[in-house]
Amino acid sequence: MNAAGLVFSNIHDRTVPELTRIRTMASIPFGCRYRLIDFALSNLVNSDVTNVGVITHYNYQSLMDHIGGGKDWDLARRSGGIKILPPYVAAYENAAAARLYASRLEALLGAQNFINRCNADYIILSDCDAVLNIDLNDVMRAHVQTGAYLTLVTKRMSAADHKFTRERDIATLDENGRITEMARYLPREGEVDVSTNIMVIRRTDLQAALSEALARGYGSFHRDIIGRNLGRKLFCAYRYNGWYSQIDSLETYFSASMELLTPEARQGLFGGEGREIYTKIRNSAPTKYAEGAAVRNSLIADGCVIEGTVDNSVLFRGVRVGRGTVVRNSILLQDTLVETDVDLHCVITDKNAVIRDGRVLSGHETMPFFIGKGITV
Repeated sequence: MNAAGLVFSNIHDRTVPELTRIRTMASIPFGCRYRLIDFALSNLVNSDVTNVGVITHYNYQSLMDHIGGGKDWDLARRSGGIKILPPYVAAYENAAAARLYASRLEALLGAQNFINRCNADYIILSDCDAVLNIDLNDVMRAHVQTGAYLTLVTKRMSAADHKFTRERDIATLDENGRITEMARYLPREGEVDVSTNIMVIRRTDLQAALSEALARGYGSFHRDIIGRNLGRKLFCAYRYNGWYSQIDSLETYFSASMELLTPEARQGLFGGEGREIYTKIRNSAPTKYAEGAAVRNSLIADGCVIEGTVDNSVLFRGVRVGRGTVVRNSILLQDTLVETDVDLHCVITDKNAVIRDGRVLSGHETMPFFIGKGITV
């Protein structure tokens, strides 16, 4: 099946303002060496989707630096490949009225040129806040077999086990997997089908929906494209059963990173046969462990220097941990410097943060202590 992908890089920026102040949601570092967009791009490439558009909004310089020409995802191609789509909604307005999009639907209207020219039979829409490793070929096959107008990937989750902190898009399904209702609320009890915001739709159907939205002045994809048509067209859900996490707050970013320290989560995310997660390759020196250093149950990227103790933590490239320092249950982003005799617990540092000698910093699992990019403590 011939499909193209559309990735929304900024849709959820407001949910993690600490990490998106200087970057897009798509370029948030995750899992020691990856960015969140790596999971969306890898899912597409592993499913033989090699024509991908990335819809931008603002703060996307680091995203462009990360993606480059797309060669690390095998997307540097003469035909198809990866394209950065500009953020302005000017496709249906005059140049003087051009403005940044304010919703998913407006973002799609601004990407109509890509949609019209991609020559694909199906369009796969994907956000960047979902961390999962999914075979999208299975989703497309299910979409074709059911004859659905739109297929939405959902994850069955228990409100008691997950303890949601924000409202989610929840689908109500009948016994045949048909979506009968979509609502946004905070699940308090029972099991719910949570939207992963990964959708498959025939390209011609999407084009028709966008034309109707433009003619009628619609503003919301979920309310106007899905909600208005639930009783008239067939909307189906594809239940994903693998490991999944949605990054919708600093707390969920912290908890997902800590969960990644378990073998079950690592196997669920990175253990799929033939389904690698690709990222930008950097040639860094191996990590140096000094005499007396101790590391337990942690993910350590290359280029680090460890002289102290690191326990149950995630360290990105180039992090330095001084002598006598103890780092526990923490996430240290690229080139963080932690000097001597420091004690960190439940701390997240952005890139190039510096923590001076003797500091004692502690947060909690539900409220990690955050240090911004380039900040010295």
